[in-house]
Amino acid sequence: MTGERVRGFVEITRPINAIAAGALTFVGAFVASGLGPWGAVGAAAGATVLATAAGNTINDYFDREIDRINQPDRPIPRGAVTAREALGFSLLLFVGAVVLALTLPPLAIAIAVVNLVALVAYTEFFKGLPGVGNVVVGYLGGSTFLFGAAAVGRITSAVVVLFALAALSTVAREIIKDVEDVAGDRREGLNTLPIAVGERPALWSATVLLAVALLASPLPYLQGTLGWPYLAVVAVADLVMAIAAVNSFTDPTTGQERLSYAMFLAGGAFVVGRLAVAL
Repeated sequence: MTGERVRGFVEITRPINAIAAGALTFVGAFVASGLGPWGAVGAAAGATVLATAAGNTINDYFDREIDRINQPDRPIPRGAVTAREALGFSLLLFVGAVVLALTLPPLAIAIAVVNLVALVAYTEFFKGLPGVGNVVVGYLGGSTFLFGAAAVGRITSAVVVLFALAALSTVAREIIKDVEDVAGDRREGLNTLPIAVGERPALWSATVLLAVALLASPLPYLQGTLGWPYLAVVAVADLVMAIAAVNSFTDPTTGQERLSYAMFLAGGAFVVGRLAVAL
């Protein structure tokens, strides 16, 4: 196998994205229970990494024609990986994720099953429906925290808030990304939210979702479940999210990238807030 093909198989999984999803699962477990049990946390994080990599790969398989317009440098359009190879590779990754998930408690397995069905349904049926695909992706993004907490057998109110904030932020980011991809999506006949209602109304809907997330972000501190360092860090994340929302109206690419940074910063806020309570 040539170096270009190896690079193609790695790239198609979007490894940074997959590893980040695993890290978010760890955050959910840590916020729920602190340090441990490490075996369950490792299995949950590993399952998330593999499932996310599989989802990214099968998404590129179904999006290969759209990517020839929007993302011509991705592995399938540029010929580094064939469509059939991508499909087989995604199935292999899914099997690995299932094997790890089956070692976890029943609630975590149930979340994994729901996520698997939602992921396949999104890729095949929901992606081009106005807003529906965005909501599915938002749920999948937020559920990494629920999955981590379920793996250690303890879903707390802080984890539920973390799930809600992540889901809202992810839906907003996906809407902004749809605005960025309007040209290719329109050519392929997809009816995404910005195509259905217009780009500016779609961006305003993303802004409203972010506003709700920002207003709800102090809740874990006000409930007494996370310490004051959480409030300090999440305030910075909220500021970056607000800036990203403004940026998205003139530069959707910059807006959604900054929103991604803010979401990871918000996840870090939950970690430091949990540490403040534990110490």
